[in-house]
Amino acid sequence: MPALDKSDSPLPTTTVKWRFPSVHPEGRKFLLISAVATLVVYGGVSHFLGWLLVGLTIWIAAFFRDPVRTTPVGGNLVVAPADGLITMIAKVPPPPEIAGADGLADAEMTRVSIFMSVFDVHINRSPIAGRVRKMAYVPGKFLNADLDKASEDNERQHFLIEGDDGLLIGVTQIAGLVARRILTFVGEGNSLEAGQRIGLIRFGSRVDVYLPAGTGPRVLLGQRTIAGETVLAEIGVEPGLGGHSQ
Repeated sequence: MPALDKSDSPLPTTTVKWRFPSVHPEGRKFLLISAVATLVVYGGVSHFLGWLLVGLTIWIAAFFRDPVRTTPVGGNLVVAPADGLITMIAKVPPPPEIAGADGLADAEMTRVSIFMSVFDVHINRSPIAGRVRKMAYVPGKFLNADLDKASEDNERQHFLIEGDDGLLIGVTQIAGLVARRILTFVGEGNSLEAGQRIGLIRFGSRVDVYLPAGTGPRVLLGQRTIAGETVLAEIGVEPGLGGHSQ
């Protein structure tokens, strides 16, 4: 049998090694405060309380972790903007702040909701390449982000992202019970790559994605997504997926 010519193989010949995720700059001040408090308490107050603060410091580092993500490239792909659990998939009108003739129009769209627990990575990423056409911040309540009415009642930040082909996608960051701060890393008019970091929510929350007509999700209820990597949908395709939990 002739030897395999590796130069003709479509498979990559390089390897990727795991590396420890860095802590996002937004979390470093919290990590420093917790670390200093831990040293002070452990050294002069109580070893028991000190060990509790050690656990808190580790959790803060984990919460603000910012792992490198590898985003699939394709003009028709929509990638997940958040790590978390798919808790809702529903046909709903688009948010009024990014609806209308100059936005997502007024017809119902498919909304995919991703719930982020306090243990998930909280860096949010752009689902497509394009331009930030509009942003709208709405102050509100801090209800459980897993509730349907959180999309209308909670504090939230809307993004209207226009793809290079003119396609419009809506993304909404929603604060939750514990979350008290929505942070954005981009502004109106900024150009984005698919999977680029666009914001962060402290501490526990939800992200909604509004898909255009004729596009169905390629994810299922109960499935977990990875921001910037999981393919959420393919433009113009209604997969009609079925599945089960086990």
